Amino acid sequence: MVIAEIKSNFHRDLNGLYTASEVETLFVIFVEEVLKINRVQLRNWNEPLNDAVILKFQNALSALKTGKPYQQIIGKAQFFGEVFKVNEHTLIPRPETEELLEMAIREIKKLKNKNIQILDIGTGSGVIPIILKKYFPSAEITSMDICPEAIAIAKENAQTHQSEIHFIREDYLHTTLSKKYDIIISNPPYIGKDENDEIEDTVKKFEPNIALFSPTEDPLIFYRKIAMDAENHLINGGMILLEINQKLGQETLALYHHFSSAQLIKDLSGNDRILFITK
Repeated sequence: MVIAEIKSNFHRDLNGLYTASEVETLFVIFVEEVLKINRVQLRNWNEPLNDAVILKFQNALSALKTGKPYQQIIGKAQFFGEVFKVNEHTLIPRPETEELLEMAIREIKKLKNKNIQILDIGTGSGVIPIILKKYFPSAEITSMDICPEAIAIAKENAQTHQSEIHFIREDYLHTTLSKKYDIIISNPPYIGKDENDEIEDTVKKFEPNIALFSPTEDPLIFYRKIAMDAENHLINGGMILLEINQKLGQETLALYHHFSSAQLIKDLSGNDRILFITK
């Protein structure tokens, strides 16, 4: 079997599940992963494939046909120009979270003091604290998650990226903070239970529901606790940056009306996505 046959199989088996351009992208991703060659080298690749390589492509194709995200199949995801390990216990990082990080970096750069304390709530694979640590190496970052398996992946990613971060396995909703922070940042579970039918079945099947859905009937429960905690555990002049449910922008904003300022910011798709608060 040659690579052209593998490509043909991808388009045949994934037709209807993905667009032709998406299938082409997936094919190239797995070529790079399995054969360790890039898109340019692929054009001139005509070597026969051995059985072990063919099996890897067949296994990948079988997994893709179930709707499993390619990032989970290869065990890694691109985010903010870096590569991070992911698995079924960690949410696959989204472009909207890159927008949250871009804003955080921009605002933190304005601070005179870079020896800051940052609290990251719901760390998942650890992408937020690791990127922040790259930009602000003198910052002390504490990252929290309820899932021990997610914390394990976050620690692996931090080690890979040589980032010193204090990871805590804890349920934030039942946590009492012990110190003050300069920055609180979070992309917490914010999908309401009434929105269950609106979420793609493959997302619900393969990604951790604990990272997607609010644990109670209140989709704003994390935002309420962050607002309360910030009263005593965010320094004056400190900042809160939150990724939010696009359908609950005004409701989330209202929780922070008593702070010095609170801004609702739209993402590149025009949806309410980020809440930026200063105390």
